[in-house]
Amino acid sequence: MRPIKNFKDYIQEDIVKKQSPDKSRSTSLIIESEKAEAFLKQIILKVGLNDENANTIITMAYDIIMKRIRSKMLLYGYNASGQGAHEAEVAYLRELQFNESDIQFCDQLRYFRNGIMYYGKSFNKEYAQKTIEFLNKIKNKLLEKQ
Repeated sequence: MRPIKNFKDYIQEDIVKKQSPDKSRSTSLIIESEKAEAFLKQIILKVGLNDENANTIITMAYDIIMKRIRSKMLLYGYNASGQGAHEAEVAYLRELQFNESDIQFCDQLRYFRNGIMYYGKSFNKEYAQKTIEFLNKIKNKLLEKQ
């Protein structure tokens, strides 16, 4: 896993494009992330968190986080697409004044979720729990100034 570059690098590489702010799409992503988070909480409450559903929980938490980052980017007129888009979105956390340890955890989560989706990697209940704790830690800051 290589280190996350600065957000401005992704702009220079044309992975992130400047556009008009899109408040409507931003709001839509927030609503979707809130629905997904409510569903995730139901799953954890009713089914629990275990090694068998850890990958699903991790993937869902990641998707919620990324929707909120994308929402913030759209609100400020940025859109990432193509190869490197997820890395650019994680790098945007620096623009939002997140601390480096949170940025690194989010990048690790991005990397691990990619492993789940494309390489059949499996994670355990403990890492899924860390992912949920991270989501709970950063979610409100991602919603500030919406």
